Amino acid sequence: MTTTAATANPDTHTGITNAKLGVWLFLCSEVMLFATLFTTYIVLRLSATTWPWGWDALNVPLGTLNTAILITSSVTIVMAYARAYDKDLKGFRFWMAATLFLSFAFLVVKGFEYHGEFSKGIWPSTSVFYATYFTLTGLHACHIIGGIIVNSTLLRMSYKKECWEHPLFLGRVEGAGLYWHFVDIVWIFLFPALYLI
Repeated sequence: MTTTAATANPDTHTGITNAKLGVWLFLCSEVMLFATLFTTYIVLRLSATTWPWGWDALNVPLGTLNTAILITSSVTIVMAYARAYDKDLKGFRFWMAATLFLSFAFLVVKGFEYHGEFSKGIWPSTSVFYATYFTLTGLHACHIIGGIIVNSTLLRMSYKKECWEHPLFLGRVEGAGLYWHFVDIVWIFLFPALYLI
C-alpha cells in the first residue's frame, strides 16, 4: 500500500495565525479575570443590606461621555486596520492617532471623575460600593493604558519602512484591534452595572 504525499504531509493550517491564537488565549484569561470581578461584585451587592444607586453615587454624565468615547474609538481602530489592509500609510496613521487621542480623552475624563470623588473625601475605603467601583474602573483604566502602549508602538513602527512593509504588521494591528474591542466591551458591561443600577 502506497502512501501519497497528501497523507504523509497533511495540511494542518487552520487559517488562524499563531499571533491571533495567542491574542485570543490572552483575551480568554482576561475574560476570566473580569468575570471573577463581576461575580464578586454581584455577590457583594446581593449580600449587602444597603447599596447606593449608581446614578446617585457616581457622575453619570461623565460615565456616559466615556462610553461614547470608547465606542467611537472602536470605530477608529477598525478604520486603522482597514487602512493598513489597503496599504494606505497616511490613512492608517490618521486613524490610529485618532484612536490614541480618544484613549487619552477617556483617561482625562476618568481623571476628572476621580478628582471629583477624591475632593469630596470619597476613597476606596469609604464603602464596599466605592471599593468595588475603584477596583473595577481602575483595572479597566490600566487596560486602557496597555492599549495606548501597544497602539502607540504600532503608530511609531509605521514610520519605519521595514516595519510598515513587513508581512506581519497587519496581523499586529489586527491583534491590537481585538484587544481594544475587548477593553471597550468590558466598559459596556461596567457602565450600566456601576452607574445605572
